[in-house]
Amino acid sequence: MTLAGKVALVTGGSRGIGRAIALTLAEHGADVAINYAGNTAAAEEVKGAIEGMGRKAILVQGSVADTDGVQAIVNQVVKELGRLDILINNAGYGSYGAVEDVPLTEAQRQLDVNVFGAIRLTQMVLPLFRRQHRGRVIMISSIAGRLTGPFGGWYHASKYALEALSDALRMETAGQGIWVSIVEPGLVRTAWGHIAADHLAASARRGPYARLAEQAARGIHRLYDKKWLTSPAEVARTIFLAVNAAQPQARYLCGKDAYLLLALHTLLPTGLYDLAARWVMKKLA
Repeated sequence: MTLAGKVALVTGGSRGIGRAIALTLAEHGADVAINYAGNTAAAEEVKGAIEGMGRKAILVQGSVADTDGVQAIVNQVVKELGRLDILINNAGYGSYGAVEDVPLTEAQRQLDVNVFGAIRLTQMVLPLFRRQHRGRVIMISSIAGRLTGPFGGWYHASKYALEALSDALRMETAGQGIWVSIVEPGLVRTAWGHIAADHLAASARRGPYARLAEQAARGIHRLYDKKWLTSPAEVARTIFLAVNAAQPQARYLCGKDAYLLLALHTLLPTGLYDLAARWVMKKLA
């Protein structure tokens, strides 16, 4: 068990990708702190599954958007598990809608959870990692942090920002025993897409983008029902590679669609890429 003796904190660890990460790290020997903000029953199920593997698991409730709560999260992990070696910044959500339609209060919340939440928690653990002369920080970004589509502007902005901050952090902590990696999944088979589509449909009602947003929302729902989407388990395996590598990469793409989309975005002129994105949206609707 290559992670035996290690302690990992997984934010948003009760469902979807976070759940898969927590289980995968435990399978490889880590003890796991499962952070969650909502569904206690789901978190309890993950905790029970990890304990069934013979590993330690604790539940750490609290939002990464709460500064005092973040300090309490770190304190609880160290108190109950004795140490912290791996931070997986997975908590986040997608609030879709036209840039003009999304209220700035909602945009600020999106950035506070997806960007400031991850950095807030990272700032709390860095002194601990530095004292230990070791630590891994994994930022769960998205292919959405490398390219942009319509109606996802604020979500894309949050992922672009997270990637920029992670790049700076990686360079700043070099030589301290702290490794920072970004994981960029493509489309993943979770409820995330359906939630984002619902946000999109609600944001544009009776507005100038209502028809297009309704089409896009239908398309996203259909897309996230496809069987070829990457599984959360595959993302978790990629994260394990980043955690376990002697010299981890700065970025890990995950999912065949992520490679394809990035290639198209790189190769196509901007005008053609924009046309292709709108064409796909209409075809899915």
